[in-house]
Amino acid sequence: MSGELQALYAGRFDERDRAWKHVVWEILWKRIFSRWVDREGTLLDLGAGYCEFINHANARRRIAVDLNPETGRAAAPGIDVHATSGDDLGFLGSEEVDVVFTSNFLEHLPSKDALSRVLSEAHRVLKPGGRFILMGPNIRYLADRYWDYFDHHIPLSHASLSEVLQLKGFRLEHVEPRFLPYTVKGTRLRWPWLVEAYIALRPFSSRILGKQFLIVAAKQ
Repeated sequence: MSGELQALYAGRFDERDRAWKHVVWEILWKRIFSRWVDREGTLLDLGAGYCEFINHANARRRIAVDLNPETGRAAAPGIDVHATSGDDLGFLGSEEVDVVFTSNFLEHLPSKDALSRVLSEAHRVLKPGGRFILMGPNIRYLADRYWDYFDHHIPLSHASLSEVLQLKGFRLEHVEPRFLPYTVKGTRLRWPWLVEAYIALRPFSSRILGKQFLIVAAKQ
């Protein structure tokens, strides 16, 4: 990662934003994502960033991949951190991982060719039947704001990503076009009970406020 991009990410969210993100992800793990992850398995977080997801996840082996040097400093004890590209997971053997997770990462890749390579690597390292959980901004509902981030390169919707996942040998298990709001940046109402209420009121709340997709696919 270049120094410019590292500075970009460091300045995007302040300390209050990051603290709130950890609260949100702890709730999301307990209420949503834990159902898809085997606690005795191996979990890989692609584009782990500041480890908001992987730090709260429960799995026998947890692996974080990100080129950002801050990832290693943010990771909780016991997490195996690798500063490598998501399209080069050579440190892992084939069929070694039970679940691959990625959130708000794919849109930052430089091209669709790079995206294709990342999906191929995820498919390679997953065990047969292993799950790939993907979250990201859905351009279908964010056409007016998607390009406000300088490092967004690939426009993705739930439909386009579902299509390429199937081409790469995945079977779709769960596709939610509207899952979470776009970002926590600038959010003023930072109360955990509001997050709990949002989850409890889904899919109604998601239909109104959801701007990010959630896809769960299984390796065939």
